[in-house]
Amino acid sequence: MFDSLPEAVSIYEVSPRDGLQNESAQVATHAKVRLIEALVDAGLKRVEVTSFVSPKWVPQMADADQVCQMIERREGVTYSALVPNARGLERAMAADLDEVAVFISASETHNRKNVNKTVAQTLAAFEKVIGPASQQGLRVRGYVSTVWGCPYEGDVDPEAALTIARELLDRGCYQVSLGDTIGVGTPLQTRRILERFLADVPRDQIALHLHDTRGTALANVLVGLEMGIRDFDASVGGLGGCPYAPGAAGNLATEDLVYTLQGMGIETGVDMPKVWQAGQVAEAIVGRELPGKVHRAGVRSLAS
Repeated sequence: MFDSLPEAVSIYEVSPRDGLQNESAQVATHAKVRLIEALVDAGLKRVEVTSFVSPKWVPQMADADQVCQMIERREGVTYSALVPNARGLERAMAADLDEVAVFISASETHNRKNVNKTVAQTLAAFEKVIGPASQQGLRVRGYVSTVWGCPYEGDVDPEAALTIARELLDRGCYQVSLGDTIGVGTPLQTRRILERFLADVPRDQIALHLHDTRGTALANVLVGLEMGIRDFDASVGGLGGCPYAPGAAGNLATEDLVYTLQGMGIETGVDMPKVWQAGQVAEAIVGRELPGKVHRAGVRSLAS
């Protein structure tokens, strides 16, 4: 293992969206902006700042337009948002974002719980999002959730996930982020899933979105690194979880990912003390202790 490690990886920061969406207490708009700016100050270059969904379904994201208006844009940073439909895309374009993301589940039950549509209906709805976004100069990223397992159906056939991922790429997504939504993945399972995907999909079109519910996210990252994956989603402090996946609390913490990668000599572009501080901001605005290991242990030098 680790015969050929990359010189650098790209981290896609999801805490302002995926991290906050499941919080029951409303987080103030100015606090969300403060978190986003702390993340950018730490060197994160790809930040998913909000979600243009109906406030009826995700009240925490009701201020998406205001968040986008208030953040101070930095050169070289990609600001993105999740969009479920044509209306969401209109709002994202009005907000002058660089990128949008669409989302779908590999399992029918989770997809119905998440967006109240079948997988086929969701793909049909994307006809009004992916193509039009690309025509307007917006890059489009795709999420495929529950690839490692579904909270309602159990095991998920990797072929079903691959079929959906190929469809997203064929329609114009530049990358698909494969989600272990409930954090059940183990390294051998991750290897098998990636072997199947990499047989059909170029590695630069695949990202990993790993939840750390059972403490295996970093182990799965290492498998991904070994197999050529260079893009990983993370959330500062381990903030987050899917509101439609019971027990899925806890994304892979950005600090844990950065600490591990930097300790392996892999460049992330992220300043560890500053991203740790961003985690403190996240903890303060949600008002509870976050689960990230480095977040809780503190920063230490990697020098021997």
